[in-house]
Order: sequence, then C-alpha cells, then structure tokens
Amino acid sequence: MSVDALLWLSFGGPEGPADVRPFLENVTRGRGVPPERLDEVEQHYQHFGGVSPINELNRDAIAAVEGELAARDMKLPVYFGNRNWHPMVEDTVARMAADGVKRALVFPTSAYGGYSACRQYDEDIIRARAAVPDAPELVKVRQFFDHPLFVEAFADAVRGALVTLPDDARLVFTAHSVPLAADNAAGPPDEGGRRYSRQIAEAARLVAGKVGVAEYDVVWQSRSGPPRIPWLDPDIVDHIEALSAQGVGAVAVCPVGFVSDHLEVIWDLDNEAAEKAAELGMLFARAGTPSSDPRFADLVVELVREHTDGVEPRKLSTMPAAGCTVNGAPCAVGCCERVTRP
Repeated sequence: MSVDALLWLSFGGPEGPADVRPFLENVTRGRGVPPERLDEVEQHYQHFGGVSPINELNRDAIAAVEGELAARDMKLPVYFGNRNWHPMVEDTVARMAADGVKRALVFPTSAYGGYSACRQYDEDIIRARAAVPDAPELVKVRQFFDHPLFVEAFADAVRGALVTLPDDARLVFTAHSVPLAADNAAGPPDEGGRRYSRQIAEAARLVAGKVGVAEYDVVWQSRSGPPRIPWLDPDIVDHIEALSAQGVGAVAVCPVGFVSDHLEVIWDLDNEAAEKAAELGMLFARAGTPSSDPRFADLVVELVREHTDGVEPRKLSTMPAAGCTVNGAPCAVGCCERVTRP
C-alpha cells in the first residue's frame, strides 16, 4: 500500500491552568459525569500546574518515530492530532489535506480493543474527515497489545521496578477501568464481549511470563463514572489495602494498559497508590510505560511497514488484534459499540 503520511492520534491534555476545565468538559461530554467529579479531577491537573504530560510525551515519541523512519529512508511525514485538546484532529486532518496528503496511516495511542480504546478513535476519524473537504483516506493500524516489542519494553520496566524491592514483592498490573457494560460490549457481538479486559489480561500474562513471575494480579484504576454504575474492579488503591491485610510488604505496579506516563498514571499510581502503600508501611515501585523506550518507535514503524512493505505481523498470542479499518469503519457490525449509560 502506498501512503503519504502517518497521523499520530491521541487523547490530548491541557497545557496550562486555563485549559483544564474546558479540556475536562470535552472529555466527559455526554457521559453523565457529575460536576463534583470534574472538580476533583481538575485539582489533580492543577497539582501539576494545569499541564498534562501527555502532549509532550507524544511529541517526544513522534520525534523518535521520525528518527526511525529517517534511519530506514522512509520519507513519511508524521502529523499529530488529538481528540480532546489542541492540536485537534480536525485541524490536523485539514492541514494534511492542504499539504496534498491523499492516504495516511493512523497510529492511535492505545494498544487495545473496546469502545474507549479503539472504537472511539474510529469516531475521531469519521468526525475529522466529515469536517474537511477532500480529506485523505485514513487507515488505522491494528491493536498491538501482544506485539513482542510492546511486551519486551514492559518486561524490562517491570524488572527495573522489581530489582528495587524484596524478592517476595507482589507484581500488580493496572489498566484504565471502564463500565462493565462497556467491557461486555467490547468486540464483535458473536465473540462474547470483554475483548478489552481479556486483552489486558493477556498482555499482563505475556509480560509476567517474560519476566518469569508466576503469580500476579490484574486490577484497575481511574474510574470516573457515577457510583451507581458498576465498573471493572478492584481499584488499585483498594487492592493495595487488601494485599497489606494479607501480609504483603512490597508491591510493584505495572500500568500495562497505558503507553505513556500521562496524568492518570502519575496521579493515580505515583500519588494515590504510592501514598496508600506508604501509609500501610509497604514498599512500592512503579514500572515505566513504553513510549520513551526506543523499542516503541521501532514498534510503530513496524506497524507502518505491515502496510507499506507487507511485513508479516508479529504477535505473541492467538487473541484477536483487530482495529485496522478504513475511514473510521468498525471492525465488524456492532463491534465495540458505545453503551448508553443511565
């Protein structure tokens, strides 16, 4: 396949105190999140000066990908667009069209399936193309939760965390929680649902196996919905309390559901989870995320080359890794549809 560019498509984050509230309103529009929850999350951002690290992390990762493309003599410009904050994807796709881009690959900064992790990026593509006359064809690359480079980067990060702790430290994997109804709807209807949580569990299994850890836990973080709606649990902080009650004295946490150290990682884990562990007298270490690992740029370029050069996809599991569609089409009829919340 011949392509003219790569679109790096991400979530977005505020880059100053005045950005925080409008950013959060963009994120939660139509989700029924109570204002008091927005007040709480706004304070998390203001704790860091109103700046989320996500945009800078994305720019650093893009620079690494550009370097890897240049090293391979692949003349492919990389554009950066976000869902919820500037640079907005609509503006980026307009610039691509003005630059004469006719077909581009899209790299979404999520390794997994599910509505928020995959299908919502399809909606971003549809919205951006609808806003731009003569928009380029946009081909989204596949999910990569079980790609060897993704697993190896996390495995080395876990080793780096474990080496700071006693030998009997408990390894705990975390990912962003979602409503149970959303997880049950993740994947094509005939697959039985739960594609998101099953892929998270598989990625955790692969990383733990690479490290050589037989016993570990998979838990969740960052829930934001009304209390009456059941979400994936247990929460990481609750789980640390439970481990302490069982006599566990040290915990290594791996945010396997995230590709970079954005605000939810550094707040929920480096602040709330770490503080709870300290309060309970537990040792705590957190593994890094892969976006700053040189292998992550290699991974992105390899996903690109699956399309441009026919490179054989590399996977460490037999679980579905879909997500590769054109112009925002779903992977299958009814796949990962948005669940309307009461």
